[in-house]
Amino acid sequence: MILIADALLIAGALGATLYCLVLSRKLNKFNDLEKGVGGAVAVMSAQVDDMTKTLDQAEGAANRSANDLEAATARAEAAVTRLELLLASLHDLPEQPATAPPPASEPVNAPSPPPTAFVRHRERGGV
Repeated sequence: MILIADALLIAGALGATLYCLVLSRKLNKFNDLEKGVGGAVAVMSAQVDDMTKTLDQAEGAANRSANDLEAATARAEAAVTRLELLLASLHDLPEQPATAPPPASEPVNAPSPPPTAFVRHRERGGV
């Protein structure tokens, strides 16, 4: 009886050893960094790191753009305020009647043309 119990115990130990060996090989294939899921996890981890860096850069650019837009909006609002003030001050001016422009005539003190060196005169009695 002891002999049968020892044989069954040895068979159980060999079965457990075989099971652990098969499980170990499957686990090594599963965690292989080039082919298995471990490689996929490593690649995805690197991609997540890259995406995090890109997201941080995009967030910084968006914050800078938002600050620039706020500054431009503030300048535009200040310009609108000044323009409204100028327009309101134009409404306060008294209305002036429209006057006709002076007639376009020759100026009184027009300069005479420069003298020429040679002057030709007609003869009095003929051609």
